[in-house]
Amino acid sequence: RPWLKHGGKNRKNARFRRFLHPWPSYISQRLELYERLKKESDTLLSKRAAHSLPIRVQLPDGQDVEAQSWISTPYQLACGISQGLADSCVIARVDGNLWDLDRPLEEDCSLELLRFDHEDARAVYWHSSAHVLGEAMERFYGGCLCYGPPIENGFYYDMFLDGGVSSGEFGDLEAICKNIMKDKQPFERLEISKQTLLEMFKYNKFKCRILNEKVSTPTTTVYRCGPLIDLCRGPHVRHTGKIKALKVYKNSSTYWEGRADMETLQRIYGISFPDSKMLKEWERFQEEAKNRDHRKIGKDQELFFFHDLSPGSCFFLPRGAYIYNTLTEFIREEYWRRGFQEVASPNIYNSKLWETSGHWQHYSENMFSFPVEQDVFALKPMNCPGHCLMFSHRPRSWRELPLRLADFGVLHRNELSGTLTGLTRVRRFQQDDAHIFCTVEQIESEMKGCLDFLRCVYDVFGFSFQLHLSTRPEKFLGDITLWNEAEEIDIKIKDAIGRYHQCATIQLDFQLPIRFSLTYVGKDGDDRARPVIIHRAILGSVERMIAILTENYAGKWPLWLSPHQVMVVPVNPSLEEYASKVCKQFVEAGFMADVDLDASCLLNKKIRNAQLAQYNFILVVGEKEKMTNSVNVRTRDNGIHGELTVPEVLARLMLLRQSRCRNAEEVF
Repeated sequence: RPWLKHGGKNRKNARFRRFLHPWPSYISQRLELYERLKKESDTLLSKRAAHSLPIRVQLPDGQDVEAQSWISTPYQLACGISQGLADSCVIARVDGNLWDLDRPLEEDCSLELLRFDHEDARAVYWHSSAHVLGEAMERFYGGCLCYGPPIENGFYYDMFLDGGVSSGEFGDLEAICKNIMKDKQPFERLEISKQTLLEMFKYNKFKCRILNEKVSTPTTTVYRCGPLIDLCRGPHVRHTGKIKALKVYKNSSTYWEGRADMETLQRIYGISFPDSKMLKEWERFQEEAKNRDHRKIGKDQELFFFHDLSPGSCFFLPRGAYIYNTLTEFIREEYWRRGFQEVASPNIYNSKLWETSGHWQHYSENMFSFPVEQDVFALKPMNCPGHCLMFSHRPRSWRELPLRLADFGVLHRNELSGTLTGLTRVRRFQQDDAHIFCTVEQIESEMKGCLDFLRCVYDVFGFSFQLHLSTRPEKFLGDITLWNEAEEIDIKIKDAIGRYHQCATIQLDFQLPIRFSLTYVGKDGDDRARPVIIHRAILGSVERMIAILTENYAGKWPLWLSPHQVMVVPVNPSLEEYASKVCKQFVEAGFMADVDLDASCLLNKKIRNAQLAQYNFILVVGEKEKMTNSVNVRTRDNGIHGELTVPEVLARLMLLRQSRCRNAEEVF
């Protein structure tokens, strides 16, 4: 076997200085059992192939091709179409289901061949790469593998180890991965009984937990590449040589299934591509994302910080609070135009409220709860149950509908400490949360209104967006017939460097009105008419939106949002009094304005400092400007607009701020 050759001779190679030799005994025992079972499976497949029948395979263009059941594979059919197609496709889809390229077809079917540019193919490619990483981790660290899934950008593998993992070890790990890729180890699929798998994985309590707790069928599948055999539904690429470029780039600690009361695991992240140029492009992208990281910019611009004494709760400094308040005021203005009424609801509720809403049964572990006298109370993680109480506190008439209640109330969710990430994953946050109580007949117009609201706000930010329709979750509450009517729209926005973020959501809810017995008096006098609730958020979490905007603008905020709008710069100390007077006028007009009174800095240095701090406008004042009550206007990009009177500059900037123009410096 090619993978055996690296066990001895290469131990002298510096890349393998910590390569385990011999490898853990469980690997050999696992292989021995697998090979016996694989032989039995191959015998069965040969018998089926001996009784093969002609089948018809329909391609996406409608063309039918002939094949043989239990013999023909998607890869063979791809070769018949084009060798280039066969070499470039990652995975097949047979009758809508992902299918290994070397797995024989069983009956008449439809066939699609997916390349790396397809979302499903990328997930398969990264899942296969996770198996390569898992094999390398077993051979490098020993230990017990846990989960190794693909993620949105790449993959990771969790491993239980007695010691930690140092990022300095990644070079050795990558070297093993590259040799695995060079070996072109085939991915083999095998269906095995649950009982036999418990014997195969008896050395690994985590795999046994998965088998006992997650597998409800008599058999399940494993996949093998080289010495690695792993529980897996698959499918996978044909062999490890299909993975052309791979990078191991990060590690962290985590808990088994995210539970803080369970074992600590080491998680190692990787990324892979079918072309080394794509990896280099990804590395450039990561460097750009690093430079735009909201945590770095937030620190540099003194917008916010976090403290260990209140983990997951942000301290917004004055300039960060300005952005926060400006965003909420923007939404408030739209509320008045669109018929929303802002309310304020309590932060703490008796757990009975959450039992009624259904959250206590499914979400209580993510809530901060505490005893009060003889009852249990909790901080609210969402506003909707409280709004239901507002709707039901008195009789309602059809004339009041639609009733649009908006709330910027503070929310708390007990996120695991290991998942907290800057402003994107916090425990304390606010949403531009609203709930529309309406009749069934009003749903269409209200949904259109929500989408128009969404488009209006995202146009201001310069975001393009995608709409994703979400269907009924696996663990749903209530009547399935009502769920068949309910829909949820998740909105993903695209930022300046092409990343997608989920922020807004629009959800149609038939369940909460039933759970809270919400009724109104209909036009026909029926006092048992049931409203529908539309859950709606545009910014989503204000904290998360600030993180996204910070990175989207790379700290170069548009004027209306900017925490550094105006810097007044005197040309020498004798002009400081006039400069301070000018600055005061802008502050009184509501601008984030400052004056540079540092006598130790020369004029050019002050201007450069203001530009680096991303002040939108730098107003230079000298003797001439003092005499004419004017300023000399510059921008952070070194645009020079010349001398203008203070009232004229104030008027222009107020108009630009009001218009929420994204390029105010250019159109000034």
